[in-house]
Amino acid sequence: MRSVVITVFPLAFLSLFFAATLLAHHSYMGEYDLTASVALHGVVTKVEWSNPHVSFDLAVKDTAGKVTTWTVESASPGALVRRGWAKDTLKVGEQITVSAAPAKTGLFFAVTRNVTLADGKTLAADSDAVRP
Repeated sequence: MRSVVITVFPLAFLSLFFAATLLAHHSYMGEYDLTASVALHGVVTKVEWSNPHVSFDLAVKDTAGKVTTWTVESASPGALVRRGWAKDTLKVGEQITVSAAPAKTGLFFAVTRNVTLADGKTLAADSDAVRP
């Protein structure tokens, strides 16, 4: 009985660990309409610089004046650094414009292609999977 517990418990633990790891990562093609494009102009309200993807919230005002918060996902921190980003490139309160692919669900989520900062500088922010 003891040998069964010693063998089964570690295998069960490893199975749960790998299942959680696989669920943590997702395909852009499954969540976003990569054939569509949306331009979002708004104010950065939150930035999360962490793996596996940097994400930020953007308060976007429509033509009627209603503000909607979009959650925008970009490439990993390492990929952004290779494209000229720094951890403090996006600042809360800054107005930016984002070219992105919207979520397939129609909810206010998008994955970036590039970001134009308040000073006019445009930086690539996409994952390789998002490139046309």
